This record gives sequence, C-alpha cells and structure tokens, in this order.
Amino acid sequence: MDADFPTKPAARQASRKTSRKAGSGRKLSRSDMLLAITHELAGFENLSEMLVKMVEITARETDCERATLFLHDDQTGELYSRVAQGAREIRLLDTRGIAGHVFTTGEGLIIDDAYSDPRFNSEIDRQTGFETRSILCAPIRTVRGEVIGVAQALNKKGGGGFTPEDLALLEAMTTQAAMALRGNQFIERMARSRQTEMEFLDIVADITSEIDLKVLLQKVMREAVRMLKADRSTLFLNDEKTGELWSQVGSGLDALQIRFPNHLGIAGAVFTSGRTINIPHAYADLRFNPSFDKQSGFFTRSILCVPVINKAGKVIGVTQVLNKRGGPFTDEDESRLKAFTGQVSIALQNAALFNDIQNMKNYNEGMLESMSNAVITTNADGLIVTCNKAGYRILKVEAADILSKPFAEFFTGANGWVADKVREAGESNASFEMMDAEMEFDGQKASVNVTIQPLLSTEGKKLGAMLMLEDISTEKRMKSTMSRYMDPGIAAQLMESGRQDDILGGKSAVATIMFTDIRGFTPITESLGAQGTVGFLNDYFTLMVEEISRQDGMLDKFIGDAIMAAFGLPIAHDDDEDRATRAAIAMIKTLWTWNVERKAKGLLPADMGIGINTDEVVSGNIGSPKRMNYTLIGDGVNLAARLESACKQYGARILISDNTFRKLRGTYRIRDIDDVVVKGKTQPVGVYEVLDYHTDDTFPHLMDVVNHFREGRKHYRAGSWDRAIRSFNECLAANDGDKLSKVYIDRCELLKANPPVDWDGVWRMTSK
Repeated sequence: MDADFPTKPAARQASRKTSRKAGSGRKLSRSDMLLAITHELAGFENLSEMLVKMVEITARETDCERATLFLHDDQTGELYSRVAQGAREIRLLDTRGIAGHVFTTGEGLIIDDAYSDPRFNSEIDRQTGFETRSILCAPIRTVRGEVIGVAQALNKKGGGGFTPEDLALLEAMTTQAAMALRGNQFIERMARSRQTEMEFLDIVADITSEIDLKVLLQKVMREAVRMLKADRSTLFLNDEKTGELWSQVGSGLDALQIRFPNHLGIAGAVFTSGRTINIPHAYADLRFNPSFDKQSGFFTRSILCVPVINKAGKVIGVTQVLNKRGGPFTDEDESRLKAFTGQVSIALQNAALFNDIQNMKNYNEGMLESMSNAVITTNADGLIVTCNKAGYRILKVEAADILSKPFAEFFTGANGWVADKVREAGESNASFEMMDAEMEFDGQKASVNVTIQPLLSTEGKKLGAMLMLEDISTEKRMKSTMSRYMDPGIAAQLMESGRQDDILGGKSAVATIMFTDIRGFTPITESLGAQGTVGFLNDYFTLMVEEISRQDGMLDKFIGDAIMAAFGLPIAHDDDEDRATRAAIAMIKTLWTWNVERKAKGLLPADMGIGINTDEVVSGNIGSPKRMNYTLIGDGVNLAARLESACKQYGARILISDNTFRKLRGTYRIRDIDDVVVKGKTQPVGVYEVLDYHTDDTFPHLMDVVNHFREGRKHYRAGSWDRAIRSFNECLAANDGDKLSKVYIDRCELLKANPPVDWDGVWRMTSK
C-alpha cells in the first residue's frame, strides 16, 4: 500500500496534465478554426458567395442537418436568407418566428423540440418539405454589439440535442464573421445604389430628350410607377392661362385630358403650398375625395404627391403616385420622386413651351385651312411662299403651280392688276381693299373681294405681303341661301362636297334626333310679359343651339319653346349618338349655370326635358313653291318627340331610346328605366335615363341609387311587386328626391292591387 501511495498523486497529476493538454488542444483547435473562418471569408468579394461558405462552415462545425444564415434588411424590416442548404430563399419579418425572437432580443436559443415551441413557424416546413426537430439559433453580432442577422442550425446529427458548447461555438463563429458580412453587405448595397443611380440617369436622359409634351407626360408617369413600385401615377402641369392643373391619361384615340382648378384637392394643396403630402391611409384623411374611386372603381390606399419645381424655384405642377405595393410610401420614396421630378422639370417646361408653339402653329394653320377665302403670302423677294386650301380651290391650281413662283409672273393677263396692287402696298406699307372685283381663274370669270396687307416684323422690317380673295360668285351666293335654313358650317361642308343638290332633293339615312322642351314655360311667360318672353327665348335658344353646334349637330327648327335637332344629317359621323348625348348633357349644365344668373336677378329659373332617338329618317327640302324648309320626317322623329314628353312622367331630364343606347361608344352614368309601347305602336322600346349632368349635390349617392334601381327593375319585370317596392325604397333611402323611384312604387302598388294578365314587364302608354 505504501509503495502504491506515491503512484496515486503522480497518476492524478499526469491525468491533470493530460486534461490540460487536451483542453489546450481544443482551445487551439477552436482558435484555429475561427482564424480559418476569417481567412476564408476575407477571400470573398461577393456577399452571396460569402453566405454560401458561412452556411457550409456552420453546418459542419455544429454537426447539423441544415444551416441557414439570415441577414437583416434595414429598408424592409425583414430577415432574408439568400442561400440555404437544400432550400430556396426565405424572407420573413424581423419579429416573426425563432429567428425574429433571437434578432430582436439579441439572445441565443437552444430548442430541443421545435413543434412544442409557440414561437416556431411550421409554415416553412410545409413549404419546403423539411421536418425541423431541434434548433440552435444565435445572433450575428458585431464587435460593437450591433445585431445584423441570425445564424440557425437545424437537427443535431446523431440523435442528440444541441448543447451550450454548440451555442457558444456558433456565437463565436458569427462574431468572427460579422464584420466581413457587414462589409460585404455594405459593398453590395453601394453597388446596388450605384446601379440604381445609373439607371436613374439613363431614365432621365431618355425622358429629357423627348420634346412631345404628351409623350413626355406618359413617360414620366410610367417611370414614376416603375421606380416607386406603385399602381398608378399622374403628372399634372399648371396651365397659367386658365389657372388649372391638367394631365392626359391614355394615348391615341383613348386619350383623355383631365382639368381642374389648381387649388382643389390634394394635388391643388401641394401645388399652392409647394410642400409634399404623403398619406399612408387615404380614406382616413379628410383631404381625400373618395368620389373619384366610386366613379372609376379604383381603390386608393396610399398617396404620395410632390410638387414639380423648376430651377428658378417655381412650382410648375405636381406628381401624384397611388398605392405603394407592400405598404405606405417612405421618406426615401419622397426623396427619389422629388429628385426625379426636379431633373425632368426643365424637359417639362421645354416640352410645354414647344407644345404651346406647336399649338399656335397648328391653330394658325388650321384657321387658314378652315377659311373659305384664299390666303396667299409672299416673302420680301416677291416669291409666293404659302397658299391655303381655299386658295388652291378658288385659283384652280395645285401647290406646284403657285408655290415658290414670283408673284408678278403668276398674276398676269386679266389678273395683272393684282400684282401691281401688291407691289404698291409693299412700297407704301398701306393696305388695299377692293369689293366685287373681277378676276379670271382657269379661263373662268369670278367675282371676288380682294384685300392686300403688307407684312412687317415687330421692328418694322418688310417681310412680304398677304393677299386675301373672297369668292362671292354663284357658289358663294348659293351657300348664303342654304345658310338661311341650315347651320353655316354644315352648308360649307355640303358646298365643298358638291352634294348639296342630292341632299336637298331628299334622302333616307340613319340619324339621331333630339327634341327639347322648356318645363314651366307658362309661369315664366306670365312673369316676363311679351317682350321679356321674346328676350328670354332668344337667350335660351342661343345657349342651347351653341351646345348643339359644338357637337356638329344640325338645328332643324324651333317649335314654340321647343327645339328639334339632328346629329348625322346632312353630314354623318361615326359617333353621332355620342355627340347627341354629350350635347344633351352640356345643355342641362349650361341651363343650370344660366339659372344661377337668373336667380341673382330675381328671375324664375327654367328647366327642360330632352328626348333622343336613333332611327332611319327621310330628310330633304320640303314645302310649297312659296316656302321651302329642310326638315326630317319618319317614325324615328316621332319617337324622339314622345321621349321628350315622357320626361315629365318619369321625372327625368334626358331620355334616350334603346336604339341610341346600343350604339353609344362612350361611358356615361345611365340607368335602364322602362320598356314601353308608345301610343300608336305595338312593339316595345327600351328607355334609358342619362344622369351625367348631375353632381353629388344635385343627386346624392347616384351610383347606389342606380344599383338599387336596377335590382328593383329586375323584380318588377318578374312581377315580384313587394321585392321591387323594397328595392325602390332603398333608392329613396339613398336619395329621397329620386322621383322615378316614387313613380315605380306607385306603379307597383297599382299592379299589385290589379294583377295584370300575361305580364311581360312592358308598360303601355295611353297618351303622347
């Protein structure tokens, strides 16, 4: 025993030495491993490659089935894994799941049973097909203590669980790699930012090279949507002449110009204040007007509206972007949009200036081309430089026969006196006029009024001369005669087409007929007296005929206080039904505006009804040898008159037939109000009410009423009187002033009390 005694302390001492050597070896191994990680990661300049390597090292050193490394995206508030062993990229909010818990708390976790932990998100397992049993998760923390991500190891191999030593190792590894990861993350972000800047410069260069204003607007709006990942964008420019913000939506034939006063709405507030408005929740902001959403069916969630400011600091418009995808617009979005609009503001101003000049040029050229008189100009050398269309027609020449020819060589022979007068006007700088002068064109004599005007610059320099010839020969006199009973513009078109004799002699054609009538005319006449009534009618007819002519309609006749007009005769258009409908809407709006003036003077307001129908009619110069009148006849004319009269029964202002409704190309607020058989007919006609002239004040909750009314009409046609009455009462609940719903409730009560036989949903009128 004594002999053995000394050996025990020696053995224990040897054991402690061996243990210290082993421990030292483990420390050295870990130090070597961490140093190796630093060397390996230092060799990567690409973040994705570095992440791949880090995942491999984590899986190897923690002896797990799968490893994932999440980095934090400061801009989106997400943790993202660009690579993961055997799985696709994963992105999740930085507060969700085990990884989110570790990132937000900065404390590592060891979880032996993942599915028993309430923080575990099993959805990823279901998506990937991988089964998570145990989890080791550690924050990626820099030496300064900043957490920039999370490292995660799943399913310890060998059946055992992860240990505190595994967690300590993983934390040491992530800390060792943190700075390299952070550096490459920063480099990648800078590269991405540089790429974005280069793309931004390319976009700006492309946009600023555009001089066509309408094309430029479309480009700016398209790029704003793409750049900010939004649903819609609109660029409004200020029209200094009208005090309006305007923009063009769409292109080509579908282009629509939007205009409104530059102080209204969110866009107006931004324009007048020059300050950005960023609204994360549109419907929670009192400045937002939801009526546009109701009309268009678009749902606005978020709004970013910034002023467009030129280099002089002047606000020239606003850019409005709607619905950022993935959340509200950020401060960075504001900065990018401001920078973008600031860069393109010069191009916008240049394009707007070019557009004004082009419009003026087009206006001048259009004015010259639309003139019935010949207009010829010369330069300072006496060469003919321009001649309008009427000039070619009156002079009976082609462009090659007159342009670039010396004035004195073109006007020779019987017309030589004109060249002398042009020369005299140029020498004296005085105008010359001669009425009913005789000239000769292509061997034919013509009567013309001649005007010669010298052309001078603003500095008084001689630029040339202008010659105007007004043809007052037989063709001119015939046109004047036709204009007595036909719109002068239409008469001019007929004369140019050479078809006046055929048209006046009679023809059958499809046309859209309009009848109008004043409501409450008797009280107005009684209050005004004879002279006042004549003045009232003259003012009323002037306003209404202006709206008809604006849509190229033809005034047929006045019948007392009624108007009969046609669209499509004697000149047809592809959209005559729309022209008639637009004219009717404008007539009601104009009348209401006029009523405001009348009320201010203490005069009674006027109201009106309009009936519109499209059908085949006969037109021509009808009458006796003592009096002729160009007019229209046929059943289609009668139906338009019946619809105008029916406005009283339905409490409506504009009624159109099914014949017109089916051919409309535009979009209007219209409701189907009845199927009727008018007096003297056997076949039913669909009747529709046009409501586009209404505002929210004149017809509250219009579309709600239209929808309830449509439902009521469905039950009415089916003979379900009680259900129909409920729907019409819903209309009155939305707008208690809807007279038509009251008419239908009374009608349903009548039909309910006297059930019809073989009900087909058609109402039969017993009066005109």
